[in-house]
Amino acid sequence: MTIPTEATVYNFIGGEWRRSETSDTVEILNPATGEPISRLPLAGPPDVSRAIQAAKAAFPAWRRTPPQDRIQYLFRLRRLLEENFGEIARLITTENGKTLAESRAEVQRGIENVEVACGIPTLMQGYNLEDVASGIDEIMIRQPLGVVAAITAFNFPAMIPLWFLPYAIACGNTFILKQSERVPLTAQKLFSLLAETGLPPGVVNLVVGAKPAVDALLAHPDVKAISFVGSTPVARYIYAEGCAHGKRVQCQGGAKNHVVIMPDADLETTAKIVSDSAFGCAGQRCLAVSTAITVGESSQKFRDAIVDLASTLRVGNGIEEATQMGPVISNASKTRIEGLIAKALERGGKALLDGRQPRIPDGDRGSFVKPTVLAGLSPADEISSTEVFGPVLALHHAHDLDEAIEQLSVSAYGNAASIFTTSGVSARKFRYEAPAGNVGVNIGVAAPMAYFPFSGWKDSFFGVLHGQGRDGVEFYTDKKVSIERWPKEWSRKF
Repeated sequence: MTIPTEATVYNFIGGEWRRSETSDTVEILNPATGEPISRLPLAGPPDVSRAIQAAKAAFPAWRRTPPQDRIQYLFRLRRLLEENFGEIARLITTENGKTLAESRAEVQRGIENVEVACGIPTLMQGYNLEDVASGIDEIMIRQPLGVVAAITAFNFPAMIPLWFLPYAIACGNTFILKQSERVPLTAQKLFSLLAETGLPPGVVNLVVGAKPAVDALLAHPDVKAISFVGSTPVARYIYAEGCAHGKRVQCQGGAKNHVVIMPDADLETTAKIVSDSAFGCAGQRCLAVSTAITVGESSQKFRDAIVDLASTLRVGNGIEEATQMGPVISNASKTRIEGLIAKALERGGKALLDGRQPRIPDGDRGSFVKPTVLAGLSPADEISSTEVFGPVLALHHAHDLDEAIEQLSVSAYGNAASIFTTSGVSARKFRYEAPAGNVGVNIGVAAPMAYFPFSGWKDSFFGVLHGQGRDGVEFYTDKKVSIERWPKEWSRKF
């Protein structure tokens, strides 16, 4: 098998690397240096159709493969991911910009999902009951859906595909990944490792394209389920279109995550945790803190601490071990983020720390925005309600916990919220009342482990079943109930 070089990215279809049939291409740039690292031929509807046909052809035999045999490929994948851990992390940093430490953490989170999916012989089990009526037994079993697809974002090019792929194929489905066209190299490496596991051709397939590829997946009748991670407007579109075409759909959308800092919190430690959350991965993660609400007398001390920490972060090329924060994904993102900061200042906000137009050694062509801390804005202001997806933290204040919860309740999003406190009473009230699907107590990034669902509420999620864990198994299987009666007198006839 010929594996493509980094110069040109291919699709992986039916166990083979294939060039796209379209002539549309996009240049992939290193966001830290602005240098080209690849030219991507965008997959179009013909490539998607070929991937669907390959997955459909592979499904009957794969479905009949015993679960215990299916997971042997995942055990091999886990070993290969660990053996190639460093190379994958460097690819992520090169095309995404995050630091090497952040890339390594991402790969580890992906491996954890592979490990959980290896438990599918237990996780996929049904249940039964004898004598639901006299001589009648009832059995519930789970069966795979068929061809399923995932459409994934640029911010976690290794972890997010592994939220879906291991569960899908462990359950007996065949799988198509439509990776973000901004970060194709990590997916290319991942699928080269999948090929090394010896998976039958067509069980996993990769197409790297833009909206035409997405629309082809949404419309094709042989695709039974769609998973998505990205912005809320796109999530809403994919959910509506997928449902309109009769598909099972789960869509993780955007976020505007809040933390509440109570007066009894350890403010020095809290500021460190919040800084890591707000500015880690340059704020480009759906669990990043974007709004901090100080309660009571915590305001000034926390404000001073967070500004001091953010101003000392070493920003630069993530490939350098000493770097603490890398660039955002592109110059277009940089321009958008800086525009939102400018609007906030025009509307009366105050920049306690302004990260626009930073001077970065050897980073003149990079997409850098330094940490920014804003104050004096209303919760109804545009930047307070918009997902910035960059290293921008807004500070708000509340007189008590009830007012703080009311402030975060105004947000259209409900991905994550955290509280910092030493009071069990405050923590329990927050956990009980906070309108978010992932809640942290003295945790900056409330990221569920792989055996729990990656939750989300309101405009942060469209669907019923989330990614990861048992939700992943439920999403990728159909339930079938068999009700059986075997009268003794019938057996005497044979």
